[in-house]
Amino acid sequence: MSTNPYDWIEESLETIHRANWYRSVKTISNRSGAVVELEGRSLINFASNNYLGLAGDERLIQAAIEATKALGTGSTGSRLLSGHRELHRELESAIASLKQTEDALVFSSGYLANLGTIAALVNQRDLIFSDRYNHSSLKNGAKLSGAKVIDYLHCNLEDLETKLQQYRQQYRRCLILTDSIFSMDGDLCPLPQLLSLAEAFECMVLVDEAHATGVMGKTGAGCVEYFNCTGRPLIQMGTLSKALGSLGGYVAGSTMLIDFLRNRAATWIYTTGLSPADTAAALEAIKIVKIERDRRQKLWNNVNLLKQQLSGLNILPSESPIICLGVDTSVQALNIAKQLNENGIFAPAIRPPTVPTSRIRFSVMATHESSHIQQLGQIFCRLG
Repeated sequence: MSTNPYDWIEESLETIHRANWYRSVKTISNRSGAVVELEGRSLINFASNNYLGLAGDERLIQAAIEATKALGTGSTGSRLLSGHRELHRELESAIASLKQTEDALVFSSGYLANLGTIAALVNQRDLIFSDRYNHSSLKNGAKLSGAKVIDYLHCNLEDLETKLQQYRQQYRRCLILTDSIFSMDGDLCPLPQLLSLAEAFECMVLVDEAHATGVMGKTGAGCVEYFNCTGRPLIQMGTLSKALGSLGGYVAGSTMLIDFLRNRAATWIYTTGLSPADTAAALEAIKIVKIERDRRQKLWNNVNLLKQQLSGLNILPSESPIICLGVDTSVQALNIAKQLNENGIFAPAIRPPTVPTSRIRFSVMATHESSHIQQLGQIFCRLG
């Protein structure tokens, strides 16, 4: 008796439903901002990575429009063939200037930046140490490289040092991977100490600044700047799609590193270049980040206000605009998110397997009004 080779998909979906892990999209019908139109209702938006509110900024929109008029809607080819525009190099120069590195390379997404960079740097003869809570793109880039991958306990340098002592000498190159801001917790990696450990064991370090770019540091350059590590040898990766309000990813570092990646990072070599609109919008965002420092101060004022409003609750430790309310079960997280939605708040329930424990994740934006944050606090008081 023959069977359908696709039957297992239905069984797998049923398992996902039973575990309360099922996910579906929610349609937002207006411009991204502090208030969104979600399925016909206006909700205060605590679900966005648009930390500086730039995704809806008129200046980014106009920059994208002008670039599209001049250069078209798509780059039409890989950068090494027909897809390179002077606008791409302008953006890469602006990123290098912001990050205070020699050069930078723009990818079509942050995920592609991590996959391509990690796979180019190490292979089967090499070793990777990865923070247990790292983003999926870091973990999958490590797998794709073929290197030996060893996880270390989250932000635990003692555990990392013990494993370095045990394994480092058995391999040619060693690469340490870490997020700078961990996206589902909001905490920071201990970057200065990690870099010192890497130097002692002759390891490369790739730090993912996706949620720190535009947010952390005096000029918004990220956690490398925040921790006064600018100029130390490391590889900085980040995205253009969060605080910078556009799309794409980047790697910033030495001239030799960037030249090497142009010739070895498959996800850059074989992918169509970033569209003119996205490139121009990201370039405009970097200009705004450098000039409008009060926008970043407004963000941090809002972060502090939200922490005050949620005091007394089970808030996970955070030093970023990502603030999480820890809950016991997936069902509880879904119920709280549903109640918040019914009371005009859009904040997602984050559940396993994305995270080890369930939580409600609040992302703060510079464009939130004080009344938005106070309303969230009042809802929690009312709901108990």
